Amino acid sequence: MLGLIGGTGLGDALLSEASSADSRTIDTPFGKPSAPIQIVKWNGLDIAILARHGVGHTFNPSQVPYRANIYALKSLGVTHIIASGAVGSLREDVAPRDLVIVDQVIDKTFRRTPTFYDEGLAVHVEFSQPFCPALREVLIKAAKAVELRFHRAGTYVCMEGPSFSTSAESHMHRGWGAELIGMTCMPEAKLAREAEISYAMVALATDYDCWRPHTPGITPQALLEEIIGHLHAATANAVRVIKAAVADLAKSGLPTSPAHNCLDLAVWTKPSAIAPTTLDRYGVLLSRWRKARC
Repeated sequence: MLGLIGGTGLGDALLSEASSADSRTIDTPFGKPSAPIQIVKWNGLDIAILARHGVGHTFNPSQVPYRANIYALKSLGVTHIIASGAVGSLREDVAPRDLVIVDQVIDKTFRRTPTFYDEGLAVHVEFSQPFCPALREVLIKAAKAVELRFHRAGTYVCMEGPSFSTSAESHMHRGWGAELIGMTCMPEAKLAREAEISYAMVALATDYDCWRPHTPGITPQALLEEIIGHLHAATANAVRVIKAAVADLAKSGLPTSPAHNCLDLAVWTKPSAIAPTTLDRYGVLLSRWRKARC
């Protein structure tokens, strides 16, 4: 099953064209997810849609229940996730309203639990390529097909928030060679890898962060309205790309991903040393590995 994580614009666009819809309220060992998950069938493909920030955008980036979100999707049978998220641009050539198919991430978060496996066993997933190459190629192909401005790669700095960067931080992030600054990519991408789910992200550029001076004389209210306008336009562009990607996946099938067996070499604890209660706690996360090892 394909999972989509993003804002209401994406979900509404697919729900309006779906042949069926079913709302699921799920509990997990890590609490409740951000919102009920909408299961739809679109172009013959089963899709699970989750609003990352909750109904009405009630969770700020630090409060999003990332572990519950990924666990809930995994429990429904999701094997691939396409995520979307608004970002600031750190490069002149990544203009507001552009899309970026992210390929790398720098994690600056510090208030969020970054792993499922926090007790009972040691798990070290390979994460040098944090976004699934197979799913990224599907998105790149779709972006080319709908003929809009996009960038086939970019490094995303994930900061804690919820406040935005200082000017000094923004220039530092540029000095690191990053293209994007945002608040929601991590630990979402890492948890998807730990859950053996293929994960890719479409980033929506809304502004130039604070490294680039604003138009002289523009008021804060006018600036906010400008950014919101960019967000709506970028969301519409992302919807076009993701709908094209979904149509392609419906025809060709979901691709095999290196993420799907990443636990084979990641669990360092001997199976005999793992307590049954530990295995039960992690449930569907270890189901494939458990069948092969225990």
